[in-house]
Formats: sequence, C-alpha cells, structure tokens
Amino acid sequence: MSALKLKASMIGTLAAIIGLSTLFFTVVLSLLGVFNILTLGIFVIFFSVLQWLIAPYLINALYRVRKVSRSEEPELYSMVERISQKSGVKMPEVMIARIPIPNAFAYGSPLTGKKVAVTTGLLDTLDAEEVEAVIGHELGHLKHRDVQIMMFVSILPALFYYIGYSLMWSSMYRGRDERRNAGLAALIGFASIMFYLILTLFTLYLSRLREFYADRHSAGVVDEGARKLSEGLVKIAYSTGKMRRSHMNMGSLSSMKALFISDPDTAGKDAEALFQVGMLKSDRELVAEYLTRKVRTEDKIGEVFSTHPNMIKRLRALQELA
Repeated sequence: MSALKLKASMIGTLAAIIGLSTLFFTVVLSLLGVFNILTLGIFVIFFSVLQWLIAPYLINALYRVRKVSRSEEPELYSMVERISQKSGVKMPEVMIARIPIPNAFAYGSPLTGKKVAVTTGLLDTLDAEEVEAVIGHELGHLKHRDVQIMMFVSILPALFYYIGYSLMWSSMYRGRDERRNAGLAALIGFASIMFYLILTLFTLYLSRLREFYADRHSAGVVDEGARKLSEGLVKIAYSTGKMRRSHMNMGSLSSMKALFISDPDTAGKDAEALFQVGMLKSDRELVAEYLTRKVRTEDKIGEVFSTHPNMIKRLRALQELA
C-alpha cells in the first residue's frame, strides 16, 4: 500500500468514525431528554481523558517500567537519540519494562511527556539492528500522534456503549405510564450497543492502518529498516508464541496490546509457520519462508477483530519497501 493510499484510508476511516458518531448522537439527543444523555456523554469523555492523562503512571506501576539513562543503557539510549533526530521528533524518555515477552511500545500524556519502552525480553531476543528497527516503528507512532488519535477515537465507541447500557437498564424500571417512552429508550439503547460494535470495528481498522504507517516510518528512517523490522517481527512472534505454549499467563499484557508493536494474543497463530520450519535457519531465510504462506480465510476474519495487521500481510508490505 502506497503512502498516499495509506494516508487516504486513515483519513477516510477517521472521518467515517466522527461523522457516523455525530449523526447518531444527534438523533439520540433529538429523541430523548437532552440533559441526561448529555451529562452521561460529558462524564464518559471526562473519564476517558482522565484515564489517558494518568495511564502512563499505571503502565509504569503495572509493568515495572523504569526510566534509564545514557550511562545505564548507552547503546539503547544512542539508538533512540539517533532515530529521534532522523524522525524529526523531540527525543522521548527511554524506558525499560521488566516483561519477559519481547515487545515495545510508545506512550505518554501531557502530564508525563512522551516515552518509548522496550521490554527486557526484546533486548534478550533481538539483535541490535532489529531493536533499532523496532524503535523506529515506535517513534513513528509518536511522530504521527497515534497515542492521542487512538485515545480520541476510542472515546466514541465507549460513549455509545454507556449510552446504550444506561438506556436499556433504565427502561426496565419505568412505571406503566412511561411504557411507551421505556420502549423507545430500550430500542435506542439496543441501537447504541449495535453502533458501538460497528464503531469498534472501524477503530480496530484504523489501528491496523496506523501500524502499517509506523512500519513505513521505520523503513524510512532506519538503514535497511524494512529488512530489520521484518526479521524482528518474526522473532518476536516466535518467542512470544513459544512462551504461550509454555502456558505463561499473559492476561495482564492483553489489556495494553494496542500499544505493543506485535499483538501477544495472536502470537500463537503468527508463530505456527516458525515452529514448522524451526529457528535453525538464518533470519532472512526464516522471513522468506514465512512469506510463502497464504493468508487463510480464518486469518482474515481474525484480523477484523485485531488491533494489529495479519503478520503475513505486514511482512509483505515491508518487502515492498525493502
């Protein structure tokens, strides 16, 4: 997918989400008491923004993330500094998360500033050049303001979910004289829940597009970035899938998978081909063999409900940039 088509798809998806949300919300306000629904909407937006502002503190606490200095991790620090300059962004704080699975994520808020974190598992699993490409991807997210955009877009499905939930429950406890209004409230509540599901699919699609966009950024600012990132992604999928096979509990990690460079929930499927061919081949041979696999119907269906693109499609897009 070309850069122009990718930008057009992202803008179109974002416009569709905002436009449909505005239309549906206007209809709801016109059919029901404006004050109660408006109050609920303001509350949901306030709570979402508050969550975004304090999320970095929660992430640091839950996943044992700490800031590192140049003296502690000179190679990693230099990588982030060098690629930040190439990306044209202010250097974020360099963080390390004590998580055994190999992964990385960019996050931050106006209260904490921007941060790029890599896990100890990533540093133990990937070569230095692959870590460099992963950092290029994460800095792409910061350059494109993906954290802010996805936070804003995620508010809209949440808004309609809580509107639908509150209307359906309130309709169950209305008196006989209010049965007609109760029926209307229940109907609108059900429609809101359905609309929440539709918006969620749009939001997931936008998330997948922005992953492609961040991959493209890494390929542009890192020397041989497409090759390095391809090899890094394959090794991340293999190692994460291996950990899942050993019955490691990843429930707490799934809650922040949208931040990760690779979705740990799909790592098992992503790694199937790698388990078949083994890790005895070189990184390049492994990527080449992985690319021979076809995207199955079940993979396409699973991708619709994922925050990240199908791995094979993602690798093929990187090959076009190589």
